[in-house]
Amino acid sequence: MRKFTKEEIQFIQEHSRQDPAALMLQASRYPHLPMLELVQQIQARQKALLKLPSWAQHPEIIFPVSLSVEQSSSEATASFKASLLSGELLVDLTGGLGIDSFFFAKSFKQVIHLEQNAELQEVAAYNFNLLQANNIESINSNAETFLERFSSKADVIYLDPARRGGSDEKLHLLQDCEPDVLHLLPLLLQKAQAVLLKTSPMLDIDLALEQLGYVSKVWVVAVQNEVKEVLYLLKPSKTPLANVVRTAINLRTHAAPQAISFTSAQEEQAVPHYTDPQEYIYEPNAAILKAGAYRYLGQQYNLNKLHPNSHLYTSPILVADFPGRSFRCLSLSRYNKKELMRHLPLKKANITVRNFPESVAEIRKKTGIKEGGDMYLFFTTDMHQKPLVLICTKV
Repeated sequence: MRKFTKEEIQFIQEHSRQDPAALMLQASRYPHLPMLELVQQIQARQKALLKLPSWAQHPEIIFPVSLSVEQSSSEATASFKASLLSGELLVDLTGGLGIDSFFFAKSFKQVIHLEQNAELQEVAAYNFNLLQANNIESINSNAETFLERFSSKADVIYLDPARRGGSDEKLHLLQDCEPDVLHLLPLLLQKAQAVLLKTSPMLDIDLALEQLGYVSKVWVVAVQNEVKEVLYLLKPSKTPLANVVRTAINLRTHAAPQAISFTSAQEEQAVPHYTDPQEYIYEPNAAILKAGAYRYLGQQYNLNKLHPNSHLYTSPILVADFPGRSFRCLSLSRYNKKELMRHLPLKKANITVRNFPESVAEIRKKTGIKEGGDMYLFFTTDMHQKPLVLICTKV
């Protein structure tokens, strides 16, 4: 790994906001500088600015190829994970760039960071040293080799299996990812008191629970209402599937996180109530929808549902702390262009479909409704199995 000189670091800092492609066209103006390497660093820092702000702003941090930045955890999700567990030793089997290891090092006395790509491991070790994370030991090894030679027992083993195939396609099934956690599971439970597994948001939670068998807790983690990862805590003693606690959490930049916890038994036992739309309409955040708290959510917040599969809720008075978006329902409409346009003098609205046979694109094409404005339209199905459009404004 080549370290950058003071002049090269200064160049990266001075041109950090410029267009990388435009900079490359000006390469002849800087014949003494390795322009491709520097522009790659600038490009990686620009991608990392929102995801990894404290790292992106450190002048000497080295970023690897952009894919490693894209695949790494964000500072927000890494910090959240570090808040869940603590102890003496955590082993990060799939360390990558090292964001998760860095934050876990704030909660554990020692962290072992593994990365099988030698160049990426060297970059991570260099960055740990820069950031004075002296309780992280970085090792160039794959997970299987390390586990076979590891004679101690960790408090926690953390792993985030690679979800890219040989043709760079995205994978999400446990058996398709690397390492294969299902194959490694007996060894993982032998070498640690607990295992924390991060999976693709696309993986079905019920399928994962059945395949893994030793899950005690699940966290569905969203950032700004976009699900980023699902975490599974595994322990050697089995928890009945109906009693596994699922927590849906939505991390927000300028507000407190929204969180709700439940079990599948509680979800099954909750009794939903259905009504026609009332004055207020509620749309759960993405973490709740992924976790599957459909009936339990309505019970907890004393809300009625519009339809078993629509996952929209309603009430006559406003529920101020609802974990999602809240709207005032101004009117109802049939799915009819002329009728809809009477409610939209600016001919534009924000459209959401919930349990409706057509997509947003198809609706916009048929009606000519443009995107934007202060009006929100929910195309859905009501308790009478009839298509319905809710004309709303945001609370």
